[in-house]
Amino acid sequence: MLSDLRDELGAEFEIAGTTDNGEEAVRQILRLDPDVLVLDLNMPVMNGLQVASLLREKHPRTKILFLTIHEEPEYISAAFSAGARGYVTKRHMASDLALAIREVFDGRNFLSPFLKK
Repeated sequence: MLSDLRDELGAEFEIAGTTDNGEEAVRQILRLDPDVLVLDLNMPVMNGLQVASLLREKHPRTKILFLTIHEEPEYISAAFSAGARGYVTKRHMASDLALAIREVFDGRNFLSPFLKK
């Protein structure tokens, strides 16, 4: 999955760092100061909602975009309540992720279009 993301995004965006757990994600964000964070809901140590809530307080400059398998409305609502600016499902990553990053970077919210139905 990580190599897919690098292939998908590497030509257009600078990828400052990657990690596979929430606690390490927080450390890297505080150190690297990224503009946009692509975060999963399901991560070990700290889940994505915990990371988003913590960063909303400690590092509000970084905009959060969730990339996840979860399509249910309760997950979407929880993500935006935790501070997310965007929500993309892995099923629609190829069509939505780069656009979502640009939208979130520019200060707009993004929700994968098929989730709005």
